[in-house]
Amino acid sequence: MPPTPDTDGLAGLLKRVPGWQGADLKITPLSGGITNRNYRIDLARESFVLRRSGANTELLGIDRRVELAATKAAAAIGLAPEVIHFIEPEGCLVTRFIPGEMLSPAEMRRPDTIQQVAAALQLIHQLPPIPGAFSPFHVIIDYRRLADARGVSGYPADIDWLFERAREVEAAFAANPEPACPCHNDLLNENFLRDSETGRLRILDWEYAGMGDRYFDLANFAAQHEFGAAETRQLLQSYFGEATTVRQARLGLMRCLSDFREAMWGMLQSGISSLEFDFQGYAARYFSRLSSGFQNPSVHEWLAVLES
Repeated sequence: MPPTPDTDGLAGLLKRVPGWQGADLKITPLSGGITNRNYRIDLARESFVLRRSGANTELLGIDRRVELAATKAAAAIGLAPEVIHFIEPEGCLVTRFIPGEMLSPAEMRRPDTIQQVAAALQLIHQLPPIPGAFSPFHVIIDYRRLADARGVSGYPADIDWLFERAREVEAAFAANPEPACPCHNDLLNENFLRDSETGRLRILDWEYAGMGDRYFDLANFAAQHEFGAAETRQLLQSYFGEATTVRQARLGLMRCLSDFREAMWGMLQSGISSLEFDFQGYAARYFSRLSSGFQNPSVHEWLAVLES
């Protein structure tokens, strides 16, 4: 192994992967990601990715053993990279490297890509139950409690109003519940990859996975790629076969909760992360989207649909 700076104990971790101790490893830090540190590891003719967990990620609701189980389940159906090893107790995941290219947001809005993502989500949501649970309604409350305990400030002036609207949405969903299913819960652009060898769409980073609401996955994907009405309708049609009024209401309301989760995630990260990133600026962007979303007149119509 060539000499490399070991400021974060990476060399010690690599020695604990079976077959890697004493091997000639090429280590390349991977860019992207604002929670963890990722490294490409080249060994002979094989390539892998080692993920080092960021500081205090358990406060974000991340359970590394749940991530492991979800990644294995998704890998078994060809959607996630193969799991090679799991380093405990640190919870570092080693997966096979998938050569490919990230898709641009514009490409994610293409009709053929939307159909492919809808098909992938159908497969994920039909998997057997996985450990862990995810509720955006509970997550935003937990994030605020933890952020407040660390003295985080900088919330928008309408923060209490936003939480009141979220409680209304939660009540509407509770009045018409759907069975929980395995969900990814973090379908931002960087977590999709086009496999250059097979052409298949792969989904990465399963650290927020758990049993949850399929509409959060659909809404999170739509929100992160700024879908308009046409793309949203196509997503619902591709997934369900029909974009009914109820389905549009569920997705529209969950889209607000997707932005809320991102905003509160940024606030909490600003108080716990050691990475150099403008988490408060990230939160402010999503708070702005959230405020506009909750002021949309359609919100009242969507609530009425679910409460009827």
